[in-house]
Amino acid sequence: MDPSSDTWDFSPLISLWINRYYIYLGFAFGIGLWICFQIVTRKQDKNSQEKSIPKAAQDLMTNGYSSLHKKEVFVSGVKIFYGSQTGTAKEFATILAEAVTSLYLPVAVINLKEYDPDDNLVEEVGKNVDKWLWMLGAHRVMTRGEGDCNVVKSKHGSIEADFRAWKTKFISQLQVLCKGEKKSCDGSCKKGKCESNQRSSEEMELGSHTQDGLHQRDPEEEEPFESSSEEESGTEDHQSLTSVVDVEDLGNIMNHVKKEKREKEQQEEKTGLFRNTVKNEASERRAMITPALREALTKQGYQLIGSHSGVKLCRWTKSMLRGRGGCYKHTFYGIESHRCMETTPSLACANKCVFCWRHHTNPVGTEWRWKMDQPEVILKEAIENHQNMIKQFKGVPGVKEERFKEGMTVKHCALSLVGEPIMYPEINRFLKLLHECKISSFLVTNAQFPVEIRNLKPVTQLYVSVDASTKDSLKKIDRPLFKDFWQRFLDSLKALAAKVSRCSIPRNGYTTYDITIELALKMTFQNSDVQSNTAKEHTPNKRRAHADEILREEYRGQQRTVYRLTLVKAWNVDELQAYAELVSLGHPDFIEVKGVTYCGESSASSLTMANVPWHEEVVRFVRELVDLIPDYEIACEHEHSNCLLIAHKKFKIDREWWTWIDYNRFQELIQEYEDSGGSKTFSAEDYMAKTPHWALFGANERGFDPKDTRFQRKNKSKDISGC
Repeated sequence: MDPSSDTWDFSPLISLWINRYYIYLGFAFGIGLWICFQIVTRKQDKNSQEKSIPKAAQDLMTNGYSSLHKKEVFVSGVKIFYGSQTGTAKEFATILAEAVTSLYLPVAVINLKEYDPDDNLVEEVGKNVDKWLWMLGAHRVMTRGEGDCNVVKSKHGSIEADFRAWKTKFISQLQVLCKGEKKSCDGSCKKGKCESNQRSSEEMELGSHTQDGLHQRDPEEEEPFESSSEEESGTEDHQSLTSVVDVEDLGNIMNHVKKEKREKEQQEEKTGLFRNTVKNEASERRAMITPALREALTKQGYQLIGSHSGVKLCRWTKSMLRGRGGCYKHTFYGIESHRCMETTPSLACANKCVFCWRHHTNPVGTEWRWKMDQPEVILKEAIENHQNMIKQFKGVPGVKEERFKEGMTVKHCALSLVGEPIMYPEINRFLKLLHECKISSFLVTNAQFPVEIRNLKPVTQLYVSVDASTKDSLKKIDRPLFKDFWQRFLDSLKALAAKVSRCSIPRNGYTTYDITIELALKMTFQNSDVQSNTAKEHTPNKRRAHADEILREEYRGQQRTVYRLTLVKAWNVDELQAYAELVSLGHPDFIEVKGVTYCGESSASSLTMANVPWHEEVVRFVRELVDLIPDYEIACEHEHSNCLLIAHKKFKIDREWWTWIDYNRFQELIQEYEDSGGSKTFSAEDYMAKTPHWALFGANERGFDPKDTRFQRKNKSKDISGC
């Protein structure tokens, strides 16, 4: 056997081992070629796909929104979203829709109330819709306009004027868009160079540098919405504002925002609104009267005082200077109209009543957030301005010399000019200054500030405007800004009841004062002495008599109170039973019922002459109302003001009415009240005076003072200002 035949041949393996580097190099080269081939193939596929995708879609994927620089704009229609508690936004939406329709464009007006019955979106609907549309990738075509929340910064003197100016710009911009252009020239071109075109070219130039990942947008688009509230500033938990949000995700985002808002409100209640207080104190408060507002009010005859007050000469003051008769306050309460100063320490109001003769040129608000002038300065300048306006009647034909001299001394002050006087933080000091000057005070409030009514010091006569008797009609007529306006309204009437003289409570049977009586009974038997066995021997009538005495001694009012009803035909004249219930709630001394005064056409109100009741209709309403309130009767009438006075029977003594006021006696009583630190009180009966026969309801004079001469205007123009 040959041993060499059994030996293994390893020469091939040795050869491979020796040439292994060449083998590795070949494999690597082959794999590299395969990778290059794959890269080239995929790049070609990607390029072919990009060619098939529109340019707008490419920009949307790379830059976050669609570029329209080189695309033609097509306006398919306009959608108008509005939300309103006062009705103004609805009116504006209707006007805007009519303007858009004139351009032959389809328009849809959408009321967010239908989709948000709880009013979660209404308060800041403009900001919210602007924000949501921007998050969805929309482009703003012009600056967003603001109304109520920015009224004190009005550039044109009123919300309506601001809206008209904004609408003109919007329609102009819309016309440009309909022509296929993105933006119109803003009119600020200099030296033949169009700034808007320069911006467009700059944006296109900057937009070409996609490697930076940046894209230049219009200044208006950089800030899609303003946010002053803290709940909108915490965006770290939400999607970035630079990203586009799917419409399906918008609901989840808003639910999250609402949840955070509720948690924020709860936290604020626990901390006593500390942050807001610090913020308000730190920030400088602005003046209520802006230059534009000052110009608008001055044209209407106002003499403005400081930064938030005003005075104006009432038309009845002018009338009585000429001997042509006084206002209804002269007939009902015996004031001298030519010596009455109509003023207000606050031009701002919390309502936007449809019958307001100021056409809503004054600011609106629910709290005092402006600079505040001192009451001494306000009163001093008010009297000076009033006297200067009286001086202008010197030598005017028909002006009686003795009344002109008397008119230079102010004896009465009607705090009913415009706005809400009780909003002024120093209203009590202002009233005290009036009384120190021997000037009587007639203060009117719109029943939206119950706490301020409770804290109010005695006035000569306190009015509360009761413009409607149901929640729906009050919202329609007064258009209040408060969301809880109805509860505030009811609480204000209850606060008024606490100021009524209780000595008029009937002694026999249960009346509308039963709730107060029962409270007094409860207070009586809380005393340990009364809880003795002898108390058990007291009969119910004796206990009621004892409670009656408590009410008279401890709850005596210091002023006369008045409900002021303004009748608007077809709006609030069919609510008699509801009015009667409100009377039982506030127990006013008097009820003034007056037909609404038409102040001319206004975009802020839909009121027309058809809503003005005839005097006979007002009389019929008053008769029907008195039948439902047995403690009251019709006392006086002022036909040429279309007004009647319903008075409580306590002012009818020995079948004679005592609705007039003894103003000298009131000044004595209020002085004693101030000197005693408020311990020496008085009631409405302590300063009443006998009403003359000519002022009574049913008299031939119909409320016109026979000392004066009735004047009939020949022309149709009429000064509707007055208290």
